Amino acid sequence: MEKKLTKKTLTKSFHNWYYGNLTCFSQEHMQTFGYLCSMLPVVNELYDKQEDKAKAMQTYTAFFNTEPQIGSVIVGMTAGLEEARANGEDVDDETINGLRAGLMGPLAGIGDSLVVGTVIPILLGVALGMSNGGSPLGAIFYIIVWNLFAYFGMKFLYFKGYELGGKAVDFLVGPQGEALRESITMLGGIVIGAVAATWVSVQTSFTLIAKGATEPYLNLQKTLDSVYPGFLTAAFVMLCWYLLAKRKMSPIKVMLLLVVIALVGVLVGFFNPGLQY
Repeated sequence: MEKKLTKKTLTKSFHNWYYGNLTCFSQEHMQTFGYLCSMLPVVNELYDKQEDKAKAMQTYTAFFNTEPQIGSVIVGMTAGLEEARANGEDVDDETINGLRAGLMGPLAGIGDSLVVGTVIPILLGVALGMSNGGSPLGAIFYIIVWNLFAYFGMKFLYFKGYELGGKAVDFLVGPQGEALRESITMLGGIVIGAVAATWVSVQTSFTLIAKGATEPYLNLQKTLDSVYPGFLTAAFVMLCWYLLAKRKMSPIKVMLLLVVIALVGVLVGFFNPGLQY
């Protein structure tokens, strides 16, 4: 009798991935344990003997790490492949892990550009606009819309991966997938640039006043604006990009560096925080 995963089991498997894709996250294992949690309901339904279950689960102990939202499609695909293996088809550990390893990178590129680089900045831009004047609507909007987008988007990809199985590989790693990744990366860059130009503002209060004069003969901000409006903003954005992309610094280190620059800038009079004493 052919074994078939029920929708209840597939939904439980998806929920395990959705809520626990970063379970026991570490540099050594990344999302491996989250993957194991998501495959547990699948293996429990497909196999009756404990030794068969243990052997199947051993397949998914290999290192795994990708963008968790878009990466849902891989979990769904392997659920379909595990079902095929339980029905005696020619699917082994090497086939499953080869597919997982081959799709981790391409889908991480798509996910980081589409989700992190495009969708999240757009939602945050809308939320920031709604938060003017201290309104809580922006935060509420972001929490609700992001969670709905993430849940239903991940669920769609999981079940689509289950339906397609290995057929999705040709598209995801082929020329079409490469074109899609490049397009999304370009779109993400445009969105980040628009968000930076709208919400980031770096200005200096540095001035030089001649002895005995009441008006400064050099206002650095006005001088920069006359040559290149928004120069300091663009410089700081490019600095962050350089540190993150070229120097491979972590976001936390970059933020700490910006705090140090701001602190030193205030102490030497380059920046004016506008504090009242």
